[in-house]
Amino acid sequence: MESLSLNAVAQEQIAAAKQGTSGRSAVTVHGGHEHSLRQTVIALSAGNGLGEHDSPGEATLQVLAGRVALVAGDLSCEVTTGDYVLIPPARHRLDAIEDSAVLLTVVVAGPRE
Repeated sequence: MESLSLNAVAQEQIAAAKQGTSGRSAVTVHGGHEHSLRQTVIALSAGNGLGEHDSPGEATLQVLAGRVALVAGDLSCEVTTGDYVLIPPARHRLDAIEDSAVLLTVVVAGPRE
């Protein structure tokens, strides 16, 4: 069994996002082609975000640090450290209100063999 500090990963990714020109950084902490579950820590520096994109399928977002807004059409949800939200099955975007890190959990089509 392996243990991982999501707090440490979040802080590392926030530091990387603040140094990068895109204002974001990400690392997959679980998953890959052989798994049907993928978990990625995504960090965004304040004022940056992930532009509007299609829903990856069934997915959730947990805020590890900071404050973000999840926007899908006319609906918007502001979430902060410790909050958990279901990602709607529609086009959406994620905006960082302050330096933030989130854990994105996505169920992909199925394990690839």
